[in-house]
Amino acid sequence: MTAEMVAPAWMHEQITADEYESWSEEQCAGIEIVDGMVVVSPSASKRHNRLARILANALDAAAGPEWNADTDFDVRLQDVPLTSRRPDVVVYRADTIDITPTRPEHVLLVAEVVSPGSETTDRIVKVDQYAKAGIGFYWRIEQAATGVPLVYTYVLDPATKTYRDGDVFTGVLKVAAPFPVQIDLGQV
Repeated sequence: MTAEMVAPAWMHEQITADEYESWSEEQCAGIEIVDGMVVVSPSASKRHNRLARILANALDAAAGPEWNADTDFDVRLQDVPLTSRRPDVVVYRADTIDITPTRPEHVLLVAEVVSPGSETTDRIVKVDQYAKAGIGFYWRIEQAATGVPLVYTYVLDPATKTYRDGDVFTGVLKVAAPFPVQIDLGQV
């Protein structure tokens, strides 16, 4: 028996945006599409999910009426080949809440919580993809051995479509941009 006989087609063939849009939310959960190929993500830990929720809630409360912050939905970075990422936290324009797919021009900030198995993707690959897509701010949250997360902030240089290093926070995250927010990371 060959792998093609056992594995569904989506595991070894590129899919298109139209094909992906025909899938149910249940089918899309726990995956991302990179260059048309399905990338399956392992289930996140409770600590990871709690940290993402604390960040999203604090960002949502601080963002004002123009912006929403949420977790667990796709951001369509490009249509061909299809690249659709599912950041841990997304701050997006409130007036686009009913627009699907969410596009980079709708997004102000994305945050990724680094977990075992996502280190290279979150530290290198997604940084480049989000910058090239024009997303203004990227935050990377490292789950430190001390239990208190570290947050690395990045700001887009629109001329080069790369991120410049911002500040690094531990304990309490306090930033003025993209809007003022203070988050106690010790809550995790």
